[in-house]
Amino acid sequence: MSKRGRGRSSGVKFRISLGLPVGAVINCADNTGAKNLYIISVKGIKGWLNRLSTAGVGDMVMATVKKGKRELRKMVHPAASYRRPGAKRWCVYFRDNAGVIVSNKGEMKGSAITGPVAKESADLWPLIVHCAGSSHMAGSSHISIPLGSLKFVGINSLALASLETCEL
Repeated sequence: MSKRGRGRSSGVKFRISLGLPVGAVINCADNTGAKNLYIISVKGIKGWLNRLSTAGVGDMVMATVKKGKRELRKMVHPAASYRRPGAKRWCVYFRDNAGVIVSNKGEMKGSAITGPVAKESADLWPLIVHCAGSSHMAGSSHISIPLGSLKFVGINSLALASLETCEL
């Protein structure tokens, strides 16, 4: 996949599961004033007849604001998805879908992000990570995010080690 359709993302996008189809409503976790984003298309995805294009963590999507400030609604904005509930094989995964509104160059329109950012998205969008409080990859050995935004599925040795080093 060429980088032409993803704005100014850097790095290599690895194969991850796609879970945000066209028509999905995700939370907007920046301070632009938008509350919900409605995905209308995925950048860089060419379609197949009668198949909905889907986005994953780190993809740039085109979205409209369903709830939020009046000047943001009824307009199409590029957005980057950065948080999605993970598969059951991970020991830690996020509770909700979330994204932020970005410019066409990939720079955030807001100045802060609420909640953690997935490590897969942090590698692709370095401009977004600077505004985030923390980034997290499921199964990592050190977690520095609030436990309220995570859900534990299975406890293994990595999860126990990360619980012991968790900062609140």
